[in-house]
Amino acid sequence: MKEKRNMFGTLQKIGRSFMLPIAALPIAGLLLGIGSTFTGSSFHHIIAPDSIFFKLLSLVSDCGNSIFGILPVLFAVAVAIGLAKNNKEVAGLSAVIAYFVMNQAIVSTVKYFMDIERLMQTQGLLTNSMGFVNTMNTGVLGGVIMGYIVSCLHNRFQNIKLPDMLSFFGGTHFVPIISACAAIVTGVLFAIFWPYLAMAITLLGSTIAKLGVFGTFLYGLILRALIPTGLHHVFYMPFWQTALGGSMEVAGQYLEGAQNILFAQLQSGEAISASVAKFYSGNYPIMMFGFPGAALAMYHTAKKENRDKVKGLLFSSSLASFLTGITEPLEFSFLFASPFLFFGVHCVLGGLSFALMNLLGAGVGYTFSAGMLDFVLYGVIPGSGRTHWPVVLIVGLIYAVIYYVAFRFFITKFDIKTPGREERIEEVRLHTKAEYLESKKGVSLYQKIIDGLGGMENITDLDNCATRLRVTLVNMDKINEGLLKESGSAGIFKTGNNLQVIYGPKVVNLKAELEEYMKGAVK
Repeated sequence: MKEKRNMFGTLQKIGRSFMLPIAALPIAGLLLGIGSTFTGSSFHHIIAPDSIFFKLLSLVSDCGNSIFGILPVLFAVAVAIGLAKNNKEVAGLSAVIAYFVMNQAIVSTVKYFMDIERLMQTQGLLTNSMGFVNTMNTGVLGGVIMGYIVSCLHNRFQNIKLPDMLSFFGGTHFVPIISACAAIVTGVLFAIFWPYLAMAITLLGSTIAKLGVFGTFLYGLILRALIPTGLHHVFYMPFWQTALGGSMEVAGQYLEGAQNILFAQLQSGEAISASVAKFYSGNYPIMMFGFPGAALAMYHTAKKENRDKVKGLLFSSSLASFLTGITEPLEFSFLFASPFLFFGVHCVLGGLSFALMNLLGAGVGYTFSAGMLDFVLYGVIPGSGRTHWPVVLIVGLIYAVIYYVAFRFFITKFDIKTPGREERIEEVRLHTKAEYLESKKGVSLYQKIIDGLGGMENITDLDNCATRLRVTLVNMDKINEGLLKESGSAGIFKTGNNLQVIYGPKVVNLKAELEEYMKGAVK
């Protein structure tokens, strides 16, 4: 049981570390989307290919594409930093060194010890990346593996003591050294075994593809069901970045991974393939329409005396979901009120949405989340002929009604205590910055969070993802859920000694300010 909890905790940390490179994708997608769309052939009658404006847009597109080109090393750094217990900057630098050494080891092994002509006949196996010619196309998965190895070495050897004559190379200085050595071994092993692993991933991807619409339904169902655990990033990333998400030739280049194919098609001016967009499009009807429909149902089923109090909360959460695709504050509000409402209704509707979008040929992707902003950029601007974006709106409007009717029925049928249906409810309103820093009783917000977590001595690790404070505790029994709720939490999720406290998008700043407060308290 302890081993399972440790594994779950490690997977959670890997999942949240993915958020660092993912945070770079919106700007990359924005640059690439705008640049490649307006330099496409459909706009040549407006923007001449030899004009200065066309060249500037091409520059913008190239800059956005460059970020996608270095994603593997970004993931290597992010995983190493995310799993490092301390001295994270050392782990990050060591990961950069290790990733490049690993690739050079692959190139040299292929060059000197393997039949390169035979390897080149296997489409997509070898690639040119970041100056390396004929390296194995390990992609993001290779970066994640290398980052994980570096983090393990970093945590094990960062305090190592060497004899006096070699003392300079001890401690944190030893980490990049041992990481580079490990990278050589890893690179050689990759060169030998990656072809077989790549074949296995491709086979698994083709098996999933054979499931057709049903496979897409399962993908959407599992994706939504994993939200409470925080492991959804670990689940979808292989589909986005490996052959699990499909393999295709775009503009003469063989690509693997739904995201890589989708953005290559976007850049080349081709129609976006529904077979790769199926890992994205299904989220739009849920986030843009389904959640607002559910929020309206929760408002209408709230007690009359509480409706004014919950109106602002539900409206702001709905607007955030519609515009940006950030759903967790609203999602967790009914998860903790009723697991059945979440898993039995919402997750099933989520799976059906993915299946419908795939069946109708929708080709709308995204970089951050499926809100209106991404919908316009990756659906409307490229054109309905390439993305079939109108079907998203049609299904979305239907989904708004379905969510409203389903949620209203089950909430009233089973008397589910969604926001506003409690017997007593505190006032819900926006707070000033001063109120954010100080609670009603004069105890700082940060101290309230710390007390809710069982005290500073109970906290062993503190981090965050896009909407949650992720904490590793010594004793889970010491937490005070009441204090955490008073601090603004929308809910918590517990697994072993790992705790997730949902605060919404503000958690990024909250976590940084909480760490500063804890440092000051220690001093």
